[in-house]
Amino acid sequence: MKKSIAILFICFVVSANAQTAKPSSAQASVTSKPKLVVGIVIDQMRYDYIYRYWDKFGNDGFKRLVNEGFFCRNTNYNYVPTYTGPGHASIYTGTTPAVHGIIANDWYDKPTGKSIYCAEDNDVMSVGTTSSEGRRSPVNMLTTTITDELRISSNMKSKVIGIALKDRAAILPAGHAASAAYWYDGSNGCFITSSYYMNVLPDWVNEFNKKELPKQYLSQPWNTLLPIEQYKESLPDDNAYETVFKGETKPVFPHNIPELMAKNGGLNIIRATPFGNSLTKDFAIETMKNENMGKSGTTDFLAVSFSSPDYIGHAFGPNSVEQEDDYIRLDKDLAELFKFIDTQVGKNNALIFLTADHAAPEVPNYLTDLKIPSGYVHTKKMADTLKKHLLSVFGDSLMLSFSNQQVFLNHDIIASKKLNLNLIEEDIATFLMTMPEVSEVLTAATLNNSQFTEGSRYLMQKGYNAKRSGDVLVNFLPDYIDAYSTTGTTHGSPYSYDTHVPLLFFGWNIKQGSTSEQVYITDVAATLAMMLNIQFPNGCTGKPISILVK
Repeated sequence: MKKSIAILFICFVVSANAQTAKPSSAQASVTSKPKLVVGIVIDQMRYDYIYRYWDKFGNDGFKRLVNEGFFCRNTNYNYVPTYTGPGHASIYTGTTPAVHGIIANDWYDKPTGKSIYCAEDNDVMSVGTTSSEGRRSPVNMLTTTITDELRISSNMKSKVIGIALKDRAAILPAGHAASAAYWYDGSNGCFITSSYYMNVLPDWVNEFNKKELPKQYLSQPWNTLLPIEQYKESLPDDNAYETVFKGETKPVFPHNIPELMAKNGGLNIIRATPFGNSLTKDFAIETMKNENMGKSGTTDFLAVSFSSPDYIGHAFGPNSVEQEDDYIRLDKDLAELFKFIDTQVGKNNALIFLTADHAAPEVPNYLTDLKIPSGYVHTKKMADTLKKHLLSVFGDSLMLSFSNQQVFLNHDIIASKKLNLNLIEEDIATFLMTMPEVSEVLTAATLNNSQFTEGSRYLMQKGYNAKRSGDVLVNFLPDYIDAYSTTGTTHGSPYSYDTHVPLLFFGWNIKQGSTSEQVYITDVAATLAMMLNIQFPNGCTGKPISILVK
């Protein structure tokens, strides 16, 4: 009896000690968190730019991420349309437009019958400007972000701040519960925000704006950083595939920015120059410095997006000297940003990831000249032709909108005439498939009652939100883009030239290496959640990247 009691007592003591014992140093390193997370999204970055411009990069920007970090080389978007708003939302929510609801940059809103912008919020006021550019918030995003979950997990102690030239690129990553989000207003050359976050700008933001850095950057012509003959990775500077600034006769260097400002949006022209990246970098550093990010005792999160490559790509295309010069200069901006982070918290205390919100195709006219199938789609003509067809068959056009390659039908008229919605959808699909630029068409009925697991139909389904999307979705042939411009490029398709983007992790607990295994952009948030030991965003459908979270 006494022996049994003794054994029981020993077991109790051992159990109690096991429960109260501190974890070993190895365990502590696993459960500790970075002081600062910096998420970097580059707007319109193709995967191949890493390699195309490699010899022009320095050692402390993109090369530092590749040589010291982990490179997921086969990262793709798993939905369409591949636009800026959905891209930023998907990175940070860990899910697709089917769940988070940001189905495009703007879309036809069924309840109001009007087009709405993805970050539009008429219930808030501009802060830092008299323009309407501040009437923005994340109210249209339906799920939480990884940044929201970080704030919740720390009882709102973690600072989360979003920064970009584009409002949607600052607002959507920062999430619903952000400490702040700031974006650029070209009407006054200032970083602004909305009353969703605060009623007045912090003093340090006002001081930054008083420096008038946009005017300083734009006081000089945009010339190539290197001698122009060294830009061998691009087409000749003077070619027929690039857009010309208003006031220029040719799309060639140098671009006399001071003289071009008046005809090209004033201080807004900085968006279409590499100086927009430099201004963003300056503001990001100032934010970390003045907000003491990474020094609060909890993990802070800076979400920064570099928007200028998208403006430059739209105007000049992926094979332009302008885009090459932009990335050479961006590499230097990143190097300066990383150096500051080193001094702010130290490399081993900061977790950095870099990716893109979408990529971009070649300029179709360039491909056509190379005898590669490509072309332009006149979507207005397509919509008008469809309306005439519906009028002849059903006695009414029945169409409210044709936008983002989606047909929105008038359900009220269809109901009042007692027409069969499914038959109308199928008729539209059959008619659109007769058009030479169209590769496939999916109806809402098909999307709601089928489950696709691969190919472009799978991507179309992942981008389809039952309440917000149209009744019929259209996909164009590869390298066929909207004909709103026949110079420069655009994006939005399910093809690899739009979906394949770089993804690099660097810093805290990241070992050097790479993988060619399939990774989806929705896996980023899930991976960060595992690293930070916090909840996944509430709509997350992505999976942690196993090699990074072992």
